[in-house]
Amino acid sequence: MNGNSGYPERATGVQLPKTARGQITFDKLIKAAEKVIGESGYHEASVSAITQAAEVGMGTFYLYFRTKKDIFRELIYYVHHDLRRFIQISVADIADRKDAEVLGIQAFYRYCLEHPHLYAIIREAEFVDYEIFRWHYSNFARGYAGHLRVAMTKGQVKQLDPEMLAYCLIGISVFTGMRWPCWEGKLPSKEEIDTLREFILSGISPA
Repeated sequence: MNGNSGYPERATGVQLPKTARGQITFDKLIKAAEKVIGESGYHEASVSAITQAAEVGMGTFYLYFRTKKDIFRELIYYVHHDLRRFIQISVADIADRKDAEVLGIQAFYRYCLEHPHLYAIIREAEFVDYEIFRWHYSNFARGYAGHLRVAMTKGQVKQLDPEMLAYCLIGISVFTGMRWPCWEGKLPSKEEIDTLREFILSGISPA
């Protein structure tokens, strides 16, 4: 792992664009890979299908990626940071971490609806490239724990192990996101969000 950048070592088969025009093409290929791999699965997806979806030639693909696995790995990088940025923007103006937790999970639900292939892509990563799969969750949890640690010093969150708490809250997001946005293509109801809020703020103790 490259601890300074937050990335695993980038594959040697990825050539990052050097111009604004190249960045546009690069992003089109990543978006196309998200759609094609999300719909067909990694092993069934082909480079030609990705280039067709991106509306670029095969030669253009190989300017930036040596293999299909290289673009898949880059796709996980993209999804990871795009999701984190989406949530961070959604809670940027929330002063109390407890409110930010609930609103952040709701932002995750909206992201899932906007990116219906998210779960399929992350599941593929577990078997296609376990290093990038583990990095996705561990790096997310590392940043999450940092925010919780700050909130604990402010007295906004109970003093608990921040890493364990981060993984618990991620688990809530992942499985409730699977149940509503992923399986049913909708947001949870107000009553369901109220249950989420009550659980996060009070747990399951009747006291």
